[in-house]
Amino acid sequence: MKRLISFAAVAVILAGPAMAQNPPARNEPGNNAINSPDQKNSNAPVAGANSFTEGQAKSRIEEAGFTGVSDLKKDDNGVWRGKATKGGAATDVSIDFQGNVNAARK
Repeated sequence: MKRLISFAAVAVILAGPAMAQNPPARNEPGNNAINSPDQKNSNAPVAGANSFTEGQAKSRIEEAGFTGVSDLKKDDNGVWRGKATKGGAATDVSIDFQGNVNAARK
């Protein structure tokens, strides 16, 4: 019994420094789950599960300076795609699950 207690004590002492080397969990991730209209972390839509409703996607696209947002449909990659106007020019537009709004490159 004394041997088992000694072994347990040594295991606890050795485990302490090993656990101390792991950094604590952060309260927030290093990148935004949802970007505000003035933030972007990708110049192309990022595939992923998109929780935006059609109305939320339209609002975010409009917040990014587009008008006349129409024909929004979520594709198989979770990206909302549609048509809009910016600066007087009609363009295809998309918004991904991170909130990145992108106009189609022509």
